[in-house]
Amino acid sequence: MDLRRRCQRRPGAPGGPRTRRCVLKADPSRQWRLLDLQAIDTRLDQITHAKARLPQTPAVEAARRELSTLETEIVNARTAAGDVQRELTKSDQDVQLVRDRAARNQSRLDAGQGSAKDLQALQHELASLARRQSELEDVEIEVMERSESLTARVAELEARRAELVQKVESLETERAAALEKLDAEAVQVGSGRANIVAGVGDDLAALYEKIRASSGGLAAAELRHRRCGGCRLELGNVDLDRIRRAPQDEVVRCEECRRIMIRTGESGL
Repeated sequence: MDLRRRCQRRPGAPGGPRTRRCVLKADPSRQWRLLDLQAIDTRLDQITHAKARLPQTPAVEAARRELSTLETEIVNARTAAGDVQRELTKSDQDVQLVRDRAARNQSRLDAGQGSAKDLQALQHELASLARRQSELEDVEIEVMERSESLTARVAELEARRAELVQKVESLETERAAALEKLDAEAVQVGSGRANIVAGVGDDLAALYEKIRASSGGLAAAELRHRRCGGCRLELGNVDLDRIRRAPQDEVVRCEECRRIMIRTGESGL
């Protein structure tokens, strides 16, 4: 590979020491391959960005949060329904106790057992038990209504949960399909990258990767119409003159953004 570094001395500040600048040399055809390499890496970066920002992801997360909140509501509703059911069981038992006692008293009264005073006491107790039974039955009805309402609420929440579970599964399926598509594209786009890197050469590829790491992923760009394709700034006459005089195999860089500039027939030199 025609890759080498050439270090040149250049004047420093007036009266100061001369500085040393190392220039990387590479055949122009190898430099042009950097544009192909950059196009691949740019698309791979775009794919990575797209994967991290799939529209399905916030939708899945929102649906999961909603499902989590709903699960808590279901637990609370079930707990409340269970409490009322126990209250209903207790109310039913209270009513039944009064009914049983009234039945026994009515049986004794019908049999005429006991003295007239005892039978009169039974009549009074039966009347009292009837009022008590009526009161307890009213309470039982009220508890039954609350129980039915809470049971219906639990059923409603569980139906909503089933819908949300289906929604989450659907969104996750969509996200998985989108990720699979992007992954497939990444494999396809990057399939020839190793060959291009080999054609670029180790020294130039190492410089490219170093610049990519410090320049937001864009390391090489075409010098087009006197503008750096990296920072989009138009080069001044001094920089243009420097590039014109540079050998074709010299790897030139933008003085502003330090990216590699690839010279082509559209550079405007």
